[in-house]
Amino acid sequence: MGLLSGKTALITGASKGIGRAIAIKYAQEGANVAFTFLSSVEKGQALEKELAEFGIKAKGYRSDASDFQAADELVADVVKEFGSLDILVNNAGITRDNLLMRMTEEAWDEVMNINLKSCFNTVKAANRTMMKQKSGSIINITSVVGIKGNAGQANYAASKAGIIGFTKSVALELGSRGIRSNAVAPGFIETEMTEVLDEKTVQGWRDAIPMKRGGKPEEVADACVFLGSDMSSYISGQVIQVNGAMLT
Repeated sequence: MGLLSGKTALITGASKGIGRAIAIKYAQEGANVAFTFLSSVEKGQALEKELAEFGIKAKGYRSDASDFQAADELVADVVKEFGSLDILVNNAGITRDNLLMRMTEEAWDEVMNINLKSCFNTVKAANRTMMKQKSGSIINITSVVGIKGNAGQANYAASKAGIIGFTKSVALELGSRGIRSNAVAPGFIETEMTEVLDEKTVQGWRDAIPMKRGGKPEEVADACVFLGSDMSSYISGQVIQVNGAMLT
């Protein structure tokens, strides 16, 4: 029996990186997995087949969580297809880095919509089902940058800090209904995005981390498995950092 056997999870932005690692770990632990992708259609289709090989039910949806109506329809479709929704993982996110003096309004709005508004959209949509069930685990992926800030990432840091405030507020509002809400804050995680960077720069980041290495997507996924499982049944309103002591 896996830690998530019998549970249905919805993971946004799961076609690559951290989201993909979460989807795979969830399937390995016995969860039925619904997930979203937007531009990475081929990767999304491939992931659906890969997840099904674990003997669970898996389905990918091409959906934009930053669109209020689309998010509402997505959750309704997932509940209709899977019969329940026990875990919601908000992982969809982008960066549009620039110094504040050069940052455009469009770059600010795009990051806020995809990173922060998407959390509101999906949680609001999932709220009805979880309240009826009197159970549910909401996991929002924030960032160490949302805790400490970062030069050149004012939009990203603000969106990720907003996720923390939103997560804590949801925990306070819905705790009496048996719904838990937590955030996971990754530090420097090595994914496809970091592979294209200069190795000297990346090594410099590794050297600045007390554990002297970048994190793996699977290590973030492990934290999400814990928060999605009954092992964390009395944990809510918290921010779990996965960062190798980068920030303590």
